[in-house]
Amino acid sequence: MLLRLSKYHLFCTGLLALLLHVTQSVKAQEPPPRPISVYVNPAQGLIFGAFFQGPTGGTVIIFPDGSRSVTGSIVQANLGFPFSPAIFEVDANPGTLIQILNGPDVVLTGSNGGTLSLHIGPSNTGSPFIATATSPAKTLVRIGGTLTVGTPPANPAGNYSGLFSVTFIQE
Repeated sequence: MLLRLSKYHLFCTGLLALLLHVTQSVKAQEPPPRPISVYVNPAQGLIFGAFFQGPTGGTVIIFPDGSRSVTGSIVQANLGFPFSPAIFEVDANPGTLIQILNGPDVVLTGSNGGTLSLHIGPSNTGSPFIATATSPAKTLVRIGGTLTVGTPPANPAGNYSGLFSVTFIQE
């Protein structure tokens, strides 16, 4: 009887060791990806600021880093009007791969007539990019653009506005 008990004891010890070994090598499945959320910062739209237009026109470029440049006969004006890239806040799990798809060029309409062409530019993150912020923090994406300005008769002075689209794709 004592011999059987020790065989049983050895069998249970071996089974426990086998279970411990199996338990150590089991890995849990990672949680399913959480859909991303994109928030538009209304105070930080794509803003070109003030500038003077020369006889031949040119372009005004806003870069993702917030700087501004002009070409042609356009002259930058510092009249207290701000300029900035569009700022989006992306809420995603860290490590999420996100692609940015810019919409087509858009036509901006002027308050005194005329139209300007807007081309959406690159972002500070590049595309695709990997979200790095842990919620509740968000990954900031800054997107610039190029405004094409024609001659003064075609583009009279005034305020120009319009809507553009940017699509964020979770991969």
